[in-house]
Amino acid sequence: MSGELLLGLDIGTGGAKGLLISPEGEVVARATAGYPLRTPKPGWAEQSPTDWWEATLVVLRELSRRAEGKIVGIGLTGQMHGAVFLDQRGEVIRPAILWNDARTGAECHEIEELVGRERLKEIAGNPALAGFQAPKILWLRKNEPENYARVRHVLLPKDYVRLKLTGELATDASDAAGTLLLDLRRRDWSDELLAALSIPREWLPEVFEGPEVTGKV
Repeated sequence: MSGELLLGLDIGTGGAKGLLISPEGEVVARATAGYPLRTPKPGWAEQSPTDWWEATLVVLRELSRRAEGKIVGIGLTGQMHGAVFLDQRGEVIRPAILWNDARTGAECHEIEELVGRERLKEIAGNPALAGFQAPKILWLRKNEPENYARVRHVLLPKDYVRLKLTGELATDASDAAGTLLLDLRRRDWSDELLAALSIPREWLPEVFEGPEVTGKV
């Protein structure tokens, strides 16, 4: 098959998955590449963002090899809620803390005390749960202050891969809703929540709608 093609890329918990399709939706090729899940302590779940990127390259190379046509667009999806901490050079500071990590119970209570349980739900649409990104940021501040002092950017998993592909810091409103920091009505970061939790707004990427173009490879 020749002509224009679209590529879908999913950064999942178990591996990167890619799908090459025609504009009409016909599947042209599939590719996958796995990576490990690390549990250094009971209840912890971490992955190396470098593993995501290396798996992404495997998938993209395989799909590019099998593409009989020009790939004109890439769509990204991925595991939600995780926290990727980057320094001022965009380098990973520590392993990403994943959606299924359960270490942040104390930080969830702290968030609800600082914001108020009902007010939190009014803004972010959810109570504070251990899986969300916001309590992970507070956990890092409390438990790894040296790493926290180096943080300049916090990304969701698939958005780290976007950064590696395009050099752009961006996210979409759907994924950002899983951080506990998004104002769901405004579809942008909540200044009230960020102020209450002492999280700098400049750490967070710009929020786009899902279909918007956010960078070029």
